[in-house]
Amino acid sequence: MQQAHVLHQTTGKAARVFTGFDYQTRKSWSRARRVVAKAEYLDKGENPRFVVTSLTPDQWPDQALYEKFYCARGEMENRIKEQMCLFADRLSTDEMKGNQLRLYFSALAYTLMEALRRLALKGTEWAQAQVDTIRLKLFKIGAIVRISVRRITLQLSSTYPWKDIFQHAFQALRC
Repeated sequence: MQQAHVLHQTTGKAARVFTGFDYQTRKSWSRARRVVAKAEYLDKGENPRFVVTSLTPDQWPDQALYEKFYCARGEMENRIKEQMCLFADRLSTDEMKGNQLRLYFSALAYTLMEALRRLALKGTEWAQAQVDTIRLKLFKIGAIVRISVRRITLQLSSTYPWKDIFQHAFQALRC
């Protein structure tokens, strides 16, 4: 932590230092295990993290294990949690078929949202946004819908704060 603190003071930016060591508890572990430590110092203070692993340093060096393996796993867990924002947890019907259909709809909605993120929101500030943010700020908005013989027109408020992102997504999907 001291190295990270000095780096932070020198650069003025968040600083990370990684190290690995063997550790064994007094009672609960039968043998020593590899621990990868991240000492991070941010503007708000210390942020230490530890990962216990059975992977060898030859397979995964300390920093790569933390950033590419461990953090990627956390990102996958976040994506699983995102499905709850699309009502995957509302499986309360009496019959299995009804619950299965609801889960299918939720999985389809998540697939569509992921495609929207990847294709329509690429290059915007929402390219990595959570599903709930996209749903609430891009879809759940008030608009006047005008239907004529030839077209459907959506008229958004001139004060809609994300109209540029909406327009970018619309144009990207149109192409």
